[in-house]
This record gives sequence, C-alpha cells and structure tokens, in this order.
Amino acid sequence: MDVRIEQSWKEALAGEFEKPYFERLVRYLHAEKDAGKTVYPPGGAIFKAFELTPLPEVKVVILGQDPYHGPGQAMGLSFSVPEGVRTPPSLKNIFREIETDLGICLSGSPNLEKWARQGVLLLNSILTVRAGEPASHSRIGWMEFTDAVISTVSSRCNGVVFLLWGGFARSKKELIDLSRHSVLEAAHPSPLAGGAFFGCRHFSKTNDILIREGKTPIDWSL
Repeated sequence: MDVRIEQSWKEALAGEFEKPYFERLVRYLHAEKDAGKTVYPPGGAIFKAFELTPLPEVKVVILGQDPYHGPGQAMGLSFSVPEGVRTPPSLKNIFREIETDLGICLSGSPNLEKWARQGVLLLNSILTVRAGEPASHSRIGWMEFTDAVISTVSSRCNGVVFLLWGGFARSKKELIDLSRHSVLEAAHPSPLAGGAFFGCRHFSKTNDILIREGKTPIDWSL
C-alpha cells in the first residue's frame, strides 16, 4: 500500500508509520490484494479524509466506525458516498436532523466533501473493509492508527468539536483533552437506534461552539 497522505498529517504521524503494527497492516492489505480480495475504498481514497482536511484546519471531527462495504460506496470519508450513489440510511437520518435543526434541506448530494474542505474531519476508526464483509478489517491495526489520529488532533489543535455518535464513537472520548476541546454525544444515526439520534441538534450546537471559539461556522448545506 502506498501511504499517500497530506503533508501536515504525514509529519504529525510519522512515528506511527514506522511502528510494527503499521508495517503488519500494510502487509495484510497487500496479502488481501494478492489473494484477489476486493477492498474498499480504492487505494487512492484510503486517506481521503486527511487529504481534504489538513491537521491545522481541523475544526470538527465526525467519527464513524468502518467504511461502507458495498460496491461504489466507500470514498474515504465517514458517512459519505460519491455522487450518484444511493444515500445510505444513516446519512439520510443525519440529513433529516440537519433539516430539523437548521432548516436546510439536503435531498440531493450524499457527497460530504464540502464539509471536509471546511475543516470537518470525516474519520472512520477503521479505514478499509473487505467487500461484503462489514468490520472485516477491524483487527488489522487501523484502530491503533486512528486512535493516534484522535490523540494528535487533541494535542495539536484547540477548540475542536468532536461529534461522537453511538457507543463505539463514545468509547474514544478518553483520547480527547476535554479542557481544550468540546465533545457532543448522541445515539448513532442508524435506523437501528430507533430514532434516538433525532433532536440532538449537534449541527447548530457545533456552530455555536465554533463561533464562541472565534472560528468560522460550518456551512452544512451541500
């Protein structure tokens, strides 16, 4: 695997790329390819979140678990899918909450690159998945890497808003310096949560926090 990653992240995470777990991770992905397995997202998109949101520009972190495992869905950004792909159920619920919270109708594009370019780090804890097998790469080392990413944001940035949806994301709270950052917690937007995500108003709350921090709020429209 060619680790193509934006320069500010490359410098901040240089030590991680040298660790044995990351070398094992790379070998595992090469073995998957050699065995003819289909892995999502495509190699060039694995670090897409870092490419679109350099470390000094991070204002918000939306933490997902692992990439979509269907063809054409995963694009290296948590919850996002490319143009022309059917909007997944969790993303539909995110859009529904934004409409209720901010009055913004998001019935069109499911591609969240616009958010990423404004400083929203759309980070999955697991960055790859085998086609049709959710969580299939959950034990190959990605979580050690992305825990280091969260810790790096916590230590090198100030006033970041972390949106932790569901129990898995909430488990990462211990990596965040709460004296420097804000954490908003809610149920996961998946329909399996029975609608508990609705009413969290995380999008207006995030912008209120950013404004208090003297930062430009996020334009959540797409």
